[in-house]
Amino acid sequence: MLENDEIKLIQSIGEKIRNRRLEINLSQETLCYDANIPRNQVGRIERGEINTTIVTLHKICKALKMDIKELF
Repeated sequence: MLENDEIKLIQSIGEKIRNRRLEINLSQETLCYDANIPRNQVGRIERGEINTTIVTLHKICKALKMDIKELF
């Protein structure tokens, strides 16, 4: 079971991903394609519903043209 601070971190990362995606006018579908991840996964990450892997975060950041350290 995740603790409150861990949940807040997961939600914060998702929010930063969503903000960046919208900033560069990219759809969730396009991000999934560019990051080569399952279609529904981006929405779940953005909503803070899942604790995704660092590898997936790396793929997303690469597709969003951002440094992974910006998420933390």
